[in-house]
Amino acid sequence: MRTDEKKLDQMEERPTDRARPPQMTRTRLWLFGGTLAVYVAIVVGVLTTSWLVTFDWQVMFFRPYKQWPAIHAFLDYFVVLGQRGPTAVAVAAWLGWRCWRQRNLHPLLVLGASLLLLNITVGAAKLGMGRLGPHYATTVGANEMWLGGDIFPSGHTANAVVTWGVLAYLATTSLRRRTLSVIAALGALGVGMTTVYLGTHWVSDVLLGWAAGLLVLLTMPWLEPGVTWVEDRLMGILLRLWLRLRPDSLRGPLPAGSLAPGLSRQRLAPDGEVLVRETIGATTGGRPATRTPDGWPHHASRPYTIRSERSPVTPAGSRRPPHADRVPRTTPVGPTSVRGRNTGG
Repeated sequence: MRTDEKKLDQMEERPTDRARPPQMTRTRLWLFGGTLAVYVAIVVGVLTTSWLVTFDWQVMFFRPYKQWPAIHAFLDYFVVLGQRGPTAVAVAAWLGWRCWRQRNLHPLLVLGASLLLLNITVGAAKLGMGRLGPHYATTVGANEMWLGGDIFPSGHTANAVVTWGVLAYLATTSLRRRTLSVIAALGALGVGMTTVYLGTHWVSDVLLGWAAGLLVLLTMPWLEPGVTWVEDRLMGILLRLWLRLRPDSLRGPLPAGSLAPGLSRQRLAPDGEVLVRETIGATTGGRPATRTPDGWPHHASRPYTIRSERSPVTPAGSRRPPHADRVPRTTPVGPTSVRGRNTGG
């Protein structure tokens, strides 16, 4: 195989920068089961008005915002790191840039799927249990359940866990994943404790918010097949729209990336002639299988015809030499026609 052909094959089969998504390993399953058990234990402890509710009231009467008023102004801004709107916009902007560099929609779709799952699960728990917050409590020592509230679990805390934790989930190396996991955990811890300081949540609300957010992150590997399915369809739609708007963008080899099943891939010569056309049909692991088409030229600058215009098969069953129809290159006659021999006299 010639050097130019090797380069073309590498360019054709080069994968995108999308990292392999995490799998639901045994360790992850154990973490999911343990976190789910903690979630259920917190809910049961609040429903039965256990020592956890007593501790909630003790912290409420302590009034941390009155004990340390100097940091009140700073924490009013810091708690924004747990609000759904600002954090989603900030993280989506970063992941959108990654999508542009990777030429796929996987990071943004993972963020969207995690936030959708978070809103469904946490929103259902909030409305279903209807707990009132510390500022609206009616009976001292009561759990304040089913009174029309919406603070159990803490949405700020759960949102901080999921939104910043998605960055760690999408990390491409183990070091980055561990580093971002620690940063996300500390940020979510700070947001949760800030809500307790401001008196907007009970301690048990924050504990349940941490568990709810972690459950969403641990569930994400199960959602990866659906995310990949949606990504392939959207990439196919976007590519078709792009080809309609910019048909000249197909000049030269196409970059590696997601293609819709059955979409034709073509390459054009500088004068607009179709050189190679290939239909991608099979997919591997949710992504289209790419291959170098038959008869791909050894040199990109030499025009080759498509398969339907090739020379017919001879009766003996063998194809004529690939360069049989090509006019032989004429050798100039002169003093330098033979390398290494001086014929000029």
